[in-house]
Amino acid sequence: MKNFYFLSSLIYILTLNHSLHAQTASLRGTVLAKDGQAMAFVSIGLQNTAFGTLTNEQGKFVLTQLPAGKFQLVCRFQSYRPVMKSVELKEGETLELEPIAFLDDAITLGELEIHGRQNDNHKTVSVGKADIKAMDLPQSVASIDKELLDRQQTLTMSDALKNFNGVYLMGTTGGGQQEIAARGFAFSSSNTFKNGVRYNNSVLPEMSALEKVEVLKGSAAILFGNVAAGGVINLITKKPTFTKGGEISMRFDSYRFYKPSVDVYGTLNENSSAAYRVNMSYENAGSFRNEVSSKRTYINPSLAFLIGKKTKLVLEGDFLDDYRTSDFGVGSINYTLIDVPRNTFLGASWSYYATQQKSATATLTHRLNRAWQIQSISAVQSFQNDLFGTARPNANNQFIRNNGNWVRGLQRTQVNEEYYITQLDLTGKFNTGFIKHQVLLGADLDFYHTITTAYNPLNRYDSINVFDVNRFTQRNDIPVLNKRIDSKSPIQRTGVYFQDLIEWSPKIKLLIGVRGSYLETKSRVFTYATKTMAYNSQYDFATTPRIGLVLQPSKKVSLFGSYANSFTPNTGTDVDGNALKPSYINQIEGGVKTILFKDVLSANVTVYQIVNSNLAQTSLVNGNTNANIKELAGEVTSKGLEADISTKSIYGFMMVAGYSYNQTKYTKSNTYIEGSLLRYNPNHTANASVYYTFNQIKWLRGFNTGLSVLYFGERQAGRSTRVTVANDPYKLFTLPAYTQVDLSIGYSYQNMSVRAKVSNLLDALSYNVHDDNSVNPIAPRQFATTLTLKF
Repeated sequence: MKNFYFLSSLIYILTLNHSLHAQTASLRGTVLAKDGQAMAFVSIGLQNTAFGTLTNEQGKFVLTQLPAGKFQLVCRFQSYRPVMKSVELKEGETLELEPIAFLDDAITLGELEIHGRQNDNHKTVSVGKADIKAMDLPQSVASIDKELLDRQQTLTMSDALKNFNGVYLMGTTGGGQQEIAARGFAFSSSNTFKNGVRYNNSVLPEMSALEKVEVLKGSAAILFGNVAAGGVINLITKKPTFTKGGEISMRFDSYRFYKPSVDVYGTLNENSSAAYRVNMSYENAGSFRNEVSSKRTYINPSLAFLIGKKTKLVLEGDFLDDYRTSDFGVGSINYTLIDVPRNTFLGASWSYYATQQKSATATLTHRLNRAWQIQSISAVQSFQNDLFGTARPNANNQFIRNNGNWVRGLQRTQVNEEYYITQLDLTGKFNTGFIKHQVLLGADLDFYHTITTAYNPLNRYDSINVFDVNRFTQRNDIPVLNKRIDSKSPIQRTGVYFQDLIEWSPKIKLLIGVRGSYLETKSRVFTYATKTMAYNSQYDFATTPRIGLVLQPSKKVSLFGSYANSFTPNTGTDVDGNALKPSYINQIEGGVKTILFKDVLSANVTVYQIVNSNLAQTSLVNGNTNANIKELAGEVTSKGLEADISTKSIYGFMMVAGYSYNQTKYTKSNTYIEGSLLRYNPNHTANASVYYTFNQIKWLRGFNTGLSVLYFGERQAGRSTRVTVANDPYKLFTLPAYTQVDLSIGYSYQNMSVRAKVSNLLDALSYNVHDDNSVNPIAPRQFATTLTLKF
């Protein structure tokens, strides 16, 4: 509560300070580039004040209700040197300025770019490492920026995923994380990035500090090594700016939820060569689930330094402390969903899922000249997690009986992970005769050191009945569990990669690339009961190529096709006791990207096929039953289609919509039924969001509305039936499709705004399920309100 009182007091002080200023003058102007073209989304501000704005798409800006006096007007854009102009404002007058021009070229590029309201197919994604526009990339990409994140009052990753077709929430095991998948393949921590650096996704990421969310679908193996075939996600936090300002917000939601947030930024010196930014938030929430609650604190400080004319250094910190009730949902009986109220909580009230995540990142960018740039990123991260509470329903052979009785057990695991990475990228452009090249040459080295402590489970803690949780007296004491094993897993990964976008003509472009990866995986398992240590080492080297062709009959149409290869390491050994070789995954992708109606709308269609033709499965040689002895005897095939449409804001309207179809199944297996579907993957998803800002009607100016619809198709849960087990009790069960509707409305006046949202308006019911033992209902209808003050 101290955080809450501090932020509330700060809001009051800033509001009072703002109201004491006399604001009577106005200022108008236009900003131009070196070539005379209008510059949109330039930051305009009066130095040492809180007054600022952005230029519109015609390069024009207006500042109103300003105090009289002499000021320095500062114009800042991307990595250009700021332009300063002295102005004198007189009470009751509007000062019209002569056009202001940026006479220099940009000094550096990188994640501090401001794209404004570009057409999506004109954008680049920083996770792609090379500055290649979506139209020139033989791969599906997508991104959403702060404007849409704010309009949707995005709170969790699943909220953001509603805007990306083919990328979806796969599960919410324990209620403390959101498991993500795309194109039939689960995203591990190797597929999730923040500011271009991998982060552990076993905790809900903080969304309030984000500037943008990027998705690079399909293979990204040449850029990052062993990543899942479905794609990668990159979260980009807000960066320091050289304009003084910030915002304070307070969000209230259903079930006793409140969340104050602060975002403060500005310059650190007079010559605008150093800037800072600090994002902070505190969250305290109940839940629609009985006895479930959460608390989290987040701090994201950052500094930016312009070193000379061509070098920029960005230092970023990230701290998250998350404590919540461990909640494995409502369970299932005989692989069938249970008809109980969705607020039914089956765990012990003291069960917890506690996580602390810290990181520090340094990004150094140096522009060698107009064509070449070098960038290095180094980061260190720490992740600690402690899960302690009642075990999952149906775990450890403690199944829920037909009458609803369940013997609850206890479980505990602790994870302590340290992660280090450094990477270096050289990008540039050059010509060989009439052929243009845009190249990327890079190398990376990262290292994981993970210690996982597993405790001896308590198989019988007490009993409850899932249909009537008060039928039996529940225990509330917290027993002491003894440590069972410590597993230490050092992993070192090294890679070198090269990529070249070859432009034979404006209508024919070829993307080629290759990566060499070396992966060293070790494990040391200490067993407390026997005081013994077991060792294992595995060394993998893989070469992953990529090739793609782009045909552009016009600047508004791109036809593309590509092939990419990736790999995933395997645990266990073969029948001879040797480390198992990695599995290689082949992917082909093709489609069309278009820009329509004078750059207002982008429409894309993509088809793909992904085949893991050497999937590792338990070896059946000589009647083996040891699951650690495996053979590359399986095959999984994923096929699908994705279509998406998005628009820029025009006449107040903005739209994002998409549809995806996916089928992922076993096409060869010695363990499971061939042709059976893989779990958790919906065949169909669709999304549509429409927003309107009232600009034409004077008395409605400042109002905006939005409607979002998500359709999530049927998918499979449970456990895949094994052909190697007679009368196998395992089976799959179908999770019902659902449609979720969100409605929002907002109003902005000067530096204040209020947004309201109703999520799951129709109160749809479905579940996110892991196996058959973490069956978590989706949230019912909820209400949220966010108040924001900018300064």
